[in-house]
Amino acid sequence: MYVRSIILSLSLVLLSKQCFSQTFSKETILISTSLGNMKLKLFNETPQHRDNFLKLVREHFYDSLLFHRVIQEFMIQGGDPDSKYAEPAKLLGDGDLKYTVPAEFVPALCHKKGMLCAARNGDDVNPSKASSAAQFYIVQGKVRTEEDLISYEKRINKPIINKIKEEILNKPENSVLKEKIAAFKKEQNNDSLMVYFKLIEKAVNDEYAKTPHYSFPPEHKTIYKTIGGTPHLDSQYTIFGEVIEGLEVIDKIAAVGKNKDDRPLIEIRMWIKIIE
Repeated sequence: MYVRSIILSLSLVLLSKQCFSQTFSKETILISTSLGNMKLKLFNETPQHRDNFLKLVREHFYDSLLFHRVIQEFMIQGGDPDSKYAEPAKLLGDGDLKYTVPAEFVPALCHKKGMLCAARNGDDVNPSKASSAAQFYIVQGKVRTEEDLISYEKRINKPIINKIKEEILNKPENSVLKEKIAAFKKEQNNDSLMVYFKLIEKAVNDEYAKTPHYSFPPEHKTIYKTIGGTPHLDSQYTIFGEVIEGLEVIDKIAAVGKNKDDRPLIEIRMWIKIIE
């Protein structure tokens, strides 16, 4: 298993260099946990996130904090300052510092397994997608199919799809259609509703195909179909580093028992330092 993990780590790094144009900062980061160690590199293409993370590491900010939220086949999250002395089972995730870091989206990067990313508040209170100053997550994800990726593209492009649907329904020539849908809803005539919804869906899909929208680059599709990751987070959260050694530790942490809030039932503390 250990040899296999080394081979996977090397494959990930090689594939990164082939597909991504990012450059690593000179520092190597070591995250030590009770379940093993991970080595990371930060990206120069996200300088504000890189410098903020290095500052916190040099201040020993992260030492003894918890990985407080883990979801298998998704990610492991930590960095909440409230987690250091938190009571068992306490809901965590709201702790932070008194500033945010502006989003630094790099289109060449994707949420493949091992990527270090910044957590953040939701779009409803954070439309600029600014990052938490302290909290981060490391992607685990899983291998995806072509069908998965098509579905995730539509999920990412949902605002565009919703706008197209609204424009279609608001066309003067479709006023009767809107009235019929409203009447069928009132009558709870689900069979007729489904017929009309399929007509609308076809019209939306036809217009969507002609409208500029986000599509996964071919190299990202290759990564998601081989190494795996979390495609639906692309262009939504800042990616600012990656694990270059110790991918198996992500799997170990993600697999631990947890409560209804996704907090591990055992304490998984971290100690982070610069080793090179």
